[in-house]
Order: sequence, then structure tokens, then C-alpha cells
Amino acid sequence: MPSELSKFLDPKTLTKVSNLDLKARLIVEGYISGHHKSPFHGFSVEFAEHREYSPGDDFKHLDWKVWAKSDRFYIKQYEEETNLRSFILMDTSESMKYASPGNISKLEYASYIAASLSYMMIRQQDSVGMVLFDNKIKKFLPASASPAHLRLLLHELNNIVPEQKTDTGMIFHELAERIKRKGLIIILSDLFDDPAKLLSGLQHFRYLRHEVIVFQILDDFETRFPFDNMTQFEGYEGWEELICDPRSLRKGYLEEYTEFTDKLKRGCRNNKIDFVPISTNQPLDIVLTAYLATRANSRAK
Repeated sequence: MPSELSKFLDPKTLTKVSNLDLKARLIVEGYISGHHKSPFHGFSVEFAEHREYSPGDDFKHLDWKVWAKSDRFYIKQYEEETNLRSFILMDTSESMKYASPGNISKLEYASYIAASLSYMMIRQQDSVGMVLFDNKIKKFLPASASPAHLRLLLHELNNIVPEQKTDTGMIFHELAERIKRKGLIIILSDLFDDPAKLLSGLQHFRYLRHEVIVFQILDDFETRFPFDNMTQFEGYEGWEELICDPRSLRKGYLEEYTEFTDKLKRGCRNNKIDFVPISTNQPLDIVLTAYLATRANSRAK
């Protein structure tokens, strides 16, 4: 795989996550288990929906009637397909490009997570799709379990340009209605938005019986605010630059930050949503394996 496409796949991380899996925990309707394929796959079962053809898909499931009408290839999917279906929702707003000295940006860290989880799920023959968003949906890649699909996901991750404001609440409502079939929603974002609107969007996913995991990705400086000298703060997402003595702001900032994260944690807990706070100075392999192991243990109870 070309280096520009594989740069987000860290061998150390992949070695560790390859021994784990990401199975559905809350979705118990029976046709999504994240482990076994139905013996009735594509035969004498209820038709569920179409999705666009991806390279590597089996031609026997092409809907030729749709092709005749639209001149585009679509695959039939059925309710008895039991493999886990996931969508990774990537926040690509301007605030995600922040990086303190010595750390990678939040966007790059999120891309490493997206790539690692995509690799792991496709390796398990589970399908994964991806949505890139800021204040609108910039890219919607349908879910697929094809190995060739991973190259497409990595290509999109490699070409993200963070430049706009975000509107997570509105985007989540829109995607909850667009992603019809119940599955696993994985969100990668700093969540810098109105908590009430954001939680409302997350509740919409849960109302439609999606399982949701939220990875809140923050820079270490955003969680500690360790600035001491007169500092110029760059404005993102429409905010103006600010020059000030940060010591006069620290107490108020940390109080606001604590209140903000507490609201998110409570809201996620009340809606049975996994909330995973991550700092970009944490080793990714340790963060992912610790979370997946904890998730697997709680699922087994």
C-alpha cells in the first residue's frame, strides 16, 4: 500500500488491535452480531436496502434492474446479513487542526483512530462507512467490507482540509435519518459545540437504535491550560485572535471546561453511549487496546 495512504496505519497499533474486535454490544435484534454471517445471506430473506457498489463486492448481488434505470451499480442488502455495520463520523472543522508543541493535531490523531478501526473491522469482515463533516456533510462513503474499500477510506483521510465551523447537532440529526439500517456509530471529534444540541443529535441516533461510541479528542493544552506568559491565542471557527495574560483566565477556563465535559459525560451515560475522552499526547495503541478490552469485558458480563 503506498506510503501516502498507509501513513495512518501504525504497525504497533495494528499488531495490538488485531487481537481484539469491535462487536455490537447494545444491538440485540439478532441480525447484527458482528461475528457470524447468516447461512441465508442473500437468499430467501427480506430485502433491506441498496448501497452503491464498491470494488471487490460480489457481482451476484448487483441489482440489474436499478442499473438499467440509472446506469449505476447498486448492491442488494438483506435483513439477514449479520455482520456488524459501522459508520465513522469524522469532525473536520477548523478547531480540529490545533496542535500544541510536540503533539500531532487532533485531526491527525482522529485519522489514526479511524484508520485503525477501519482496518480492524474490515479484517473481521464487518462493513464500515465514513462521513466527513464540519457545518455540512463533506463526504459520505457507504459502508463496505471490501478490502479495496480501506484504500478509499485512507485516501479520504489523507486529503482532509479543516477550514470551516462545525454544527454537530444539526449534522447528527441529518445523519440519523440518512443511515437507515441499525448499526454502530463511531464519532471522532473535539465536540466543541453547544452540549444541548450535540446531545440531542446523539439521542436521535439512540432513538433509532444505533449503538454509539464517542471519542472526544482534545489536545493536552486544552485540558490543562498550562500557559503562563503573555500569549496570543489564534482564533478558530470565526473567533478573533486574543492577546492576554492567561493566568487571569485559567481558573475560569478550567471551570468552564469541567462543566462542559461533565455535561457530555452525563448525557452519554444517560443514553447508554460510550464516552471515551482522549488526549493527543496519549499513545494510540494503549488508548485503543485499553478501551476495546474494557468494552469486551463489559459486553461479556
